[in-house]
Amino acid sequence: MNFSRFFVDRPIFAAVIAIFITLIGAFAYPLLPLAQYPEIAPPTISINAAYPGASSETIAETVAATLEQEINGVENMLYLQSSSTQGAAQITVTFQPGTDLDAAQVLVQNRVALAEPRLPEQVRQIGVQVNKQESGFLMIVALTSSDPAVDTDYVGNYANSTLRDRLLRLEGVGGVQIFGGGNYSMRVWIDPDKAAARNMTAPEIIAALQSQNVQVAGGSVGAPPYGKGNPAFELPVEVLGRLVTPEQFSNVVIKTDTQNGAITRLKDVARVELGSQDYGVRGVFDGREGVGMAVIQQPGANSLNAANLVLEEIKKASDDFPPGLEYSIPFNPTEYVQASVTAVQETLVEAIFLVVLVVLVFLQTWRAAIIPIVAIPVALVGTFAVQLALGYSINSLSLFALVLAVGIVVDDAIVVVEAVEKHMRDGLSPREAAHRTMGEVSGALVAISLVLVAVFVPTAFVPGIPGIFYQQFAVTIAAATLFSLLTSLTLSPAMAALFLKPHETGHREEPKNPIMRFGRRAADKFNTGFDNLADRYGRTTATLVRKTGMMLIIYAVLLAFTGWRLTDTPTGFIPDQDQGVLIGVVQLPPGASLDRTSEVLKRAQQVVAGIEGVDSISTFAGLDGSSFSTASNAGTMFIRLTDWGERGKERSAVALSQQLSGAMAAALPETNAFVIAPPAVPGLGTGNGFTMMLQATGGGSYRELEQVTGAMMGAAQEEPDVTQVFSLFNTGSPRIFADVDRDKALMLGVDPGQVYSALGTYLASTYVNDFNFLGRTFRVTAQAEPTSRSKIEDVGRLQVRSTSGEMVPLASVATFRDDSGPTRVVRYNMFPAVELQGAAAPGVSSGAALVAMEQLAAKTLPSGFTYEWTGLAYQEKAAGSGAVLIFLLAVVFVFLVLAAQYESLPLPLAVILIVPMCILAAMLGVNLRGMDNNILVQVGLVVLIALAAKNAILIIEFAKQAEEQDGMNVLDAAVHAARSRLRPILMTSFAFIFGVIPLAIATGPGQEMRQALGTSVTFGMLGVTVFGLIFTPVFYVVCRGLGDRMARRGANKTKNADETPLEAP
Repeated sequence: MNFSRFFVDRPIFAAVIAIFITLIGAFAYPLLPLAQYPEIAPPTISINAAYPGASSETIAETVAATLEQEINGVENMLYLQSSSTQGAAQITVTFQPGTDLDAAQVLVQNRVALAEPRLPEQVRQIGVQVNKQESGFLMIVALTSSDPAVDTDYVGNYANSTLRDRLLRLEGVGGVQIFGGGNYSMRVWIDPDKAAARNMTAPEIIAALQSQNVQVAGGSVGAPPYGKGNPAFELPVEVLGRLVTPEQFSNVVIKTDTQNGAITRLKDVARVELGSQDYGVRGVFDGREGVGMAVIQQPGANSLNAANLVLEEIKKASDDFPPGLEYSIPFNPTEYVQASVTAVQETLVEAIFLVVLVVLVFLQTWRAAIIPIVAIPVALVGTFAVQLALGYSINSLSLFALVLAVGIVVDDAIVVVEAVEKHMRDGLSPREAAHRTMGEVSGALVAISLVLVAVFVPTAFVPGIPGIFYQQFAVTIAAATLFSLLTSLTLSPAMAALFLKPHETGHREEPKNPIMRFGRRAADKFNTGFDNLADRYGRTTATLVRKTGMMLIIYAVLLAFTGWRLTDTPTGFIPDQDQGVLIGVVQLPPGASLDRTSEVLKRAQQVVAGIEGVDSISTFAGLDGSSFSTASNAGTMFIRLTDWGERGKERSAVALSQQLSGAMAAALPETNAFVIAPPAVPGLGTGNGFTMMLQATGGGSYRELEQVTGAMMGAAQEEPDVTQVFSLFNTGSPRIFADVDRDKALMLGVDPGQVYSALGTYLASTYVNDFNFLGRTFRVTAQAEPTSRSKIEDVGRLQVRSTSGEMVPLASVATFRDDSGPTRVVRYNMFPAVELQGAAAPGVSSGAALVAMEQLAAKTLPSGFTYEWTGLAYQEKAAGSGAVLIFLLAVVFVFLVLAAQYESLPLPLAVILIVPMCILAAMLGVNLRGMDNNILVQVGLVVLIALAAKNAILIIEFAKQAEEQDGMNVLDAAVHAARSRLRPILMTSFAFIFGVIPLAIATGPGQEMRQALGTSVTFGMLGVTVFGLIFTPVFYVVCRGLGDRMARRGANKTKNADETPLEAP
């Protein structure tokens, strides 16, 4: 081939090309970001609204539903979910992967603007926020103080006013939530009795405060235009509009008596203090009260880079911390990301070492071994440049692809070197041998590379998360393959002609070095044994190609067995992973106070701390860890585990979660307590496992939905394929129902609106307006004194003014009774919904667990109720049977490439028919190791299509050449090709197998994903090698015969057409 001949005669030119590729890749490598995954999680937009004092149901009806009606159906939306709790609503819009979030945010913001006029006045006054952010936390930064005089209000405000702003300016940080403390707020604690004694109502107090705490522009004296006489100075007028200190607020005059001149100040009816805006969550970090800063990653940002920036910024800020203030990092999932990526990088190094070892064993001389070894860095490092150009990152998936590519990129160079060595043994010089070799193998090398690339072409069109997985592998392996092909056509033959020496003939001198002498003897024994193996293989092949009927029957049986194993193997999606952290959820009976929850969490912390494998514990009373919403009866524990190497398999995250759940359930019988793992993919849910949304689509109430949920949970307890199926939804949270008698109120001269206003002001945290402090703006909040709203009787004593001017107690116009309702209301795709979470039982695949839950739903859910999947389960169901379509398309593409290469339709079948055998071997390996057919196994199967075709092409290409150039018959050509290609096939196969063994036997962080991929390709490649060597010669004989018959039939038709006489006109 003229192309390769040019470089054989110009080795420096070939070396320059290789060096250029390597340098470009080396420059690109440090510019590539590091991540666990590419951008897998679907992008989300979060809408947040506050309605202080409103119940969850009120907010769901007046805020969430109003916003949802406008947002629903926004372009590229997958699903819509809202969560309404006491005083707040959050709506999350999830979009299709790949959606431009900036454009999506604009679309959502426009629709929110359409809904805002219909929202309650106080909600509009506070504002509705539309943000881009992911669910789940990037990390939690804990702030504690060793100074007893410093309270959490101070720490929380320091976190809000100083640290939060600094973190929000960092690249990749989308938000910061403060738990356990918050912004300062000027708290106005109104005493209802004192207010009534002065004939004042709560709305009047707030109105007076609003009118006197207002920012005004005072103007200036001496400003133009001037009158008579020009003033010498222009002096601005400063007015104390907004108040600053509690004393200033306390002295505000809220009422004057024109008859006797008496004045009423705010301090006469209320107590004013600088407090906190929120008292709903309390944080404890390893026994010390503090504040937690939950950092939320910006969608599309690199998590590792963002986490490193946060840690650097916190460390820098700690130099200026107030005395006694300290920080710690109790929850940092990116540590797992860094550890897992580092582990894969180590696996890559191990793979390179093992591949080099295999090459040395087969080639037995450094001169020959250096040629394929040099191909490794050229192909792999050059791939980094392609990844940078396409905007990819160095992540677990791309590194997996590089590990697989190690065994692939040496194949082409090994084929070249082995063929050159063969011709040199026949007496040719290295240069002549290189020339002849490239004339023989160039076509096969090009065909193999085209097949490898063609296999991954269909993956470019796969939507969703599976498409992202496949595309990472496709680009990485395709780029490495093409660089390998270029190297094998240029540098490898040039190095072979330059480095290899003619083979010695006759007697060889014994090396004096004992190590070299041992190596020589070992090599001789290896070669002798291999020659015997090759001879036996040749004789076996000669027998098999003459019994094609029997071999086809055996193949048909194996094909049926393959189909059985493929359908019988349980399916999965993304393997569960030990991320080194667990999330504990504790729920007390409905209505439990925050103090009671805090005490229970202390007991839970003591239980968890006594379990081996637990490193540190952080607790948040008032935070529900299953949904990350707030509730006084809920608590969350972030449990950090010891290092993976210290725990072992018996202390894995799964084992510890089960042990901790059992221990907490036994020690805290009055609670619903359990432990879950974080989601396998950050941004897809709050915990591992599945989330099923039970919906009331027929108008059912939340109480009916609760009954349906209970029935599903009861049925799930009897289902062996699922475990820890739970829902924290409860409509039994105690509350007070205020039944206002409108008729009676009007008869007494009381406007019912005044009743509602009094209830909202006294019992809720009413937003008054703002004040300035420490260079920032904070809220002024009014509410009744805690002692005036601690019992149901206190509500009846609250008073309003009638039209006659008399103060009327609310008990006169309303009745108050005990009631119950939900603390959190969820809506999913516009319908009332409940989250039902769970996980697959040990040894059961996620796919089987989803099917089991679907069957339970079909049996249990009554008419008017249905379900939808969300989070990771939604993505798994959406992937569906896409893997089968990808597999079939990959096979079709391989067939088309080979048909074009050989100009034959039957001959490519000799390659394609080997593919099912690699599936059989891969599935057997997956079954033996108790795994499921997950997305990584499926990616491995696509890679195996190319590898199966590669080995078959080596035999078929040489058999075809033996027929066409050497005049052999079909049977002899098949046997000759199989016998002569045995060594390079085994060499390349063992190089690949040994290269991926570190994946199959991986331990440590991320081992679940590495083992899934490694098991698939290791066993699959073993099947490719064994079955390929046995069946490929047989398939060649069968397909060649079929092609000859088709050609003869076509020739006969042409001959008959030519011999048909033309009729006379």
